[in-house]
Amino acid sequence: MDDTEKSDIGAFASRASAMRAFDAAANRTSEGLRVIEDFVRFVLDDAHLTQLAKELRHDLTAACADVPWPERFAARETQSDVGTEISTGAENRRADAWAVCRASLERTKQSLRSLEEFGKVVSEELAPQFEALRYRLYTLEQAVAGTQHSLERLAGVRLCVLVDGGDSANEFETLVGQLLSAGVEMIQLRDKRLADAELVERARLLRQMTHNSPALVIINDRPDIAAAVDADGVHLGQEDMGVKDARKIVGPAKLIGVSTHTIKQARSAVVDGANYLGAGPTFPSSTKSFDAFPGLEFLLQVASEIRMPTLAIGGINAANLTEVLETGCCRIAVSSAIAAAEHPGSEAKNLREMIESSAKPQASVPAGS
Repeated sequence: MDDTEKSDIGAFASRASAMRAFDAAANRTSEGLRVIEDFVRFVLDDAHLTQLAKELRHDLTAACADVPWPERFAARETQSDVGTEISTGAENRRADAWAVCRASLERTKQSLRSLEEFGKVVSEELAPQFEALRYRLYTLEQAVAGTQHSLERLAGVRLCVLVDGGDSANEFETLVGQLLSAGVEMIQLRDKRLADAELVERARLLRQMTHNSPALVIINDRPDIAAAVDADGVHLGQEDMGVKDARKIVGPAKLIGVSTHTIKQARSAVVDGANYLGAGPTFPSSTKSFDAFPGLEFLLQVASEIRMPTLAIGGINAANLTEVLETGCCRIAVSSAIAAAEHPGSEAKNLREMIESSAKPQASVPAGS
């Protein structure tokens, strides 16, 4: 046997070994993606994330199809695989469904990296495809984890009340006090009239008043002020800065809500890293003018497709609340319906009772870490 023949045999053996690793990584990746898809489909009941997971799994299959199946099967040696006998105790325990999904996300990321590296040996054209799939998985992971975390953190939020700064600090304090006494779970400060110094003053007062309360404090439009007063989060409109830029200001632990007016915007907000959505406007509002009203149909779309916490917005009051709840949207954000009422606290309590009395049993949300 001459040197050329020996070299050829070595190359064939090397490719066979790489093919064996490639086949194992492809199987692990496909299996992991199926587990992730089952979680978002059956546990989160999220059609949007299910679609993203399914597309990723199908594109993985298409990329792997470039490698001939006979070669993959020929390289497979399951019976002599030393790894089949190695396991850890942690692999046999999962605390809940979310723990199952997290483990599969980690396994799938690692497997995609293995596919990318061994793909360089199997075919030079494969590695970039698997690299692109890996980055898509990172985005999906963020959306799944963000939805899971937001469902846990906002589990008790059904009513958000938008307030302005009032004509004085005393007037503002009185209104906020009534809302807190009524058990309002989220208060959003929205005021485009006040100078920055006064707006910060009101925001700090709101933060102080809610310090020993479970109520969340959200600042409208201004991530800088939300960060300055240590609010729980910021709410952004479509014309405001994006989620990623706001995140750089408020940090990773704060909530970011996004107002959406189309299902495309809602899907994008989930993928961009929002924690909750505002969906609307549903009805004409006395506090804000709109060129168009997506209405109840939009709420139906969001409720049927997206599990991320969503607040119906725009002109909602006691008279039309039942219509809103019938869409499947069980959270609302209101302004004048409460702030302009003769007795804001009583009206807030009334809306909360209406929501609670009509609430349908929700699919259980597994605890996260």
